[in-house]
Amino acid sequence: MGVLNPATRRARRLTGRALRLASLVAAVAVGCFALMAGSPVDPVEAYVGADSAAVGPEQRAQIAERWGLDDPPVERFTAWAGNVLTGDLGTSQVFGQPVTTVIGERFAASLSLMALAWLISGVLGFTLGLLAGALRGRIADRVLTWWAYTLASAPTFWVGLLLLYVFSVSLQWTPVCCAAPIGTLPGEASLLDQLHHLLLPALTLSVVGISPVLLHTRQATIEVLASDHVAFARAQGERLPGLVLHRVARNAAGPALMLQFASVGELFGGSVLAEQVFTYPGLGEATTTAALRQDVPLLLGIGLFTAVLVFVGNALGDLAHRAAAPRTREAVA
Repeated sequence: MGVLNPATRRARRLTGRALRLASLVAAVAVGCFALMAGSPVDPVEAYVGADSAAVGPEQRAQIAERWGLDDPPVERFTAWAGNVLTGDLGTSQVFGQPVTTVIGERFAASLSLMALAWLISGVLGFTLGLLAGALRGRIADRVLTWWAYTLASAPTFWVGLLLLYVFSVSLQWTPVCCAAPIGTLPGEASLLDQLHHLLLPALTLSVVGISPVLLHTRQATIEVLASDHVAFARAQGERLPGLVLHRVARNAAGPALMLQFASVGELFGGSVLAEQVFTYPGLGEATTTAALRQDVPLLLGIGLFTAVLVFVGNALGDLAHRAAAPRTREAVA
């Protein structure tokens, strides 16, 4: 069999990724819809909420007919899937807007939070992992490893509440809630005010996300320092800081980048809890509201969006890994 040229290999990789994405979205769509259809919670009752006593049977029937809840599940799924193929995810029952509009607006608010947390966790995790691996067995390594294992088992909401109590309640350095000062819309707040409100939620997400990057980088650092080419460099008189900077960091960067990009799904899951703790008006807060109110169209739309987001994160992680580790560039995805 002849060797394929680079353009053909890239085309095959792109085709394979597109097929995997399509199958993932289809599986998530079927799974999410089946879970929502089989939920014991009455969507009409959840939609009505506290006003349930004032809503009569006729009004409930009208609500069910308006949202198509009285149709058979298969018929509802077929109609919904057909609309999805045209780009229509339906209308949110809670927010009264198209699902794409709600997701777009809320994700724009969450993007700054997730991006800042992602950057902080990646940089700190990689740097501290290099330090722990280079100082294996010493006090600094033991402290960092203990800290990483502790944070890896700590729930996001618990970390958020702890930071909220320390920095907002006790020290009063940061705001207690929201994405802007109370009484001010996020779009009207200054950049400094937005960063002030963003700092503690982002720190909550980043603290939890540091652990896997730190532990993985530490192990990669230990393995590289034990390799033959590093032993040869030591014999030539190269000191530990130079070894870590010139020989270890590049080899450990690829796996760390892949792990960091692959953590997008966990980052989004953590943002759901963090946004609830800090009352931050992002996509995570909208997800919680949709779940409590049984907003089926919005929940399904968020499920599909999250699946695509995680897939894109994994794909970018693979590309970043191959870019940072040239020897894997020719590997087939």
